Amino acid sequence: MPDTCDVVVLLSGTGSNLQALIDSCANTDSPVRIRAVISNRADAYGLQRAKDAGIDTRVLDHTAFEGREAFDAALIDVIDTFNPQLVVLAGFMRILSAGFVRHYQGRLLNIHPSLLPKYKGLHTHQRALEAGDSEHGCSVHFVTEELDGGPLVVQAIIAVESDDSPQSLAQRVHAQEHQIYPLAVRWFAEGRLSLDEQGALLDGQLLAASGHLIRI
Repeated sequence: MPDTCDVVVLLSGTGSNLQALIDSCANTDSPVRIRAVISNRADAYGLQRAKDAGIDTRVLDHTAFEGREAFDAALIDVIDTFNPQLVVLAGFMRILSAGFVRHYQGRLLNIHPSLLPKYKGLHTHQRALEAGDSEHGCSVHFVTEELDGGPLVVQAIIAVESDDSPQSLAQRVHAQEHQIYPLAVRWFAEGRLSLDEQGALLDGQLLAASGHLIRI
């Protein structure tokens, strides 16, 4: 593993998790270097965050392509010009093709606003409240061909309060996303985190099915 780990971030929206990564990289001993931020939406505020931090940006409009595979092939071409060791999904609102996922096997991370395997997909906070869950949270995982189904790296667990709304729950979960995503990216950059056929490994040890748990 090189002294510096080059990272490309993909996003579609405001980029709050990108900002958390940028802030964590400001630490002088951080091995993480964000080489580029790529969005499928030209109006994504995350692009402005990247520009403010002096990070290269690219826009690749998915509507300009004939289908998912064509877009993903073009996206691979753009990403690979930066030769990253790691690709980070930070609110990238696209379902990725199997070919894309295979191309970045073992070096593609995502964050999801639930305690996976619960509540894959959308509206996770509403679903947790409707189910009467006492705990909720967020998960960082390696991306595989199964949507929101790759091996878990780290989860942050928060208590659901009796007066929580989807909005209040989302706000508290977001705060934890901004803690655990930079942590997982740093683990990878330091050579501590990897993926093999058994699952996610931290310091050479197979992580439990739930990943590394942080209870808030």
